[in-house]
Amino acid sequence: MYATEAELIAAARAGHQGAFTEIVERHSGTVYNLALRLVNNPQEAEEVLQETFISAFRALDRFEGRSQLGTWLYRIAYNAALMRLRRRQVATESLDAPTTTDDGDMLPREFVDWSTLPDERLLGKEFRGVLEGALAALPDSLRSVFVLRDIEGLSTAETAETLGLTEVNVKVRLHRARLALREKLSGYFAPMVAGR
Repeated sequence: MYATEAELIAAARAGHQGAFTEIVERHSGTVYNLALRLVNNPQEAEEVLQETFISAFRALDRFEGRSQLGTWLYRIAYNAALMRLRRRQVATESLDAPTTTDDGDMLPREFVDWSTLPDERLLGKEFRGVLEGALAALPDSLRSVFVLRDIEGLSTAETAETLGLTEVNVKVRLHRARLALREKLSGYFAPMVAGR
């Protein structure tokens, strides 16, 4: 066990196998969770995890220490996940596109206040599945900001550094992601709120 991150990095650079193993042990859980939320596939998340640590091992000599090691690893994982998502080229829905029925009628965007629902509903397995589906339906640019800020708990500055964005862009994308999720989840909660 190394007392500081700087000692750990120095030992890994010097070729101590235990040091790089410790880096993997410290960060593999959070890197995997990030990858899973971005690619929405456990097998691909495992592959992103492996790619991240292989890339980190190869580039450790170039790590300048201007950010925390975890932030640097997030950046590598984000790029690896993004490359996989680009290869998939999943069709996404614009947040500005109007909602229409099968008959072509325009529907207003629906927002429901679910803050009054019991916590058990919000924490249930069914809701987690709905939330994961709504999160997976977000465009990559919005999902990555939401995952890093609201799920992984990175600061706005860390998220901006990880994604190569300005802090203003992070705030705008986070706001759009939250609105999109709120809209997607409103359909799930509307019957519950109406039935109260």
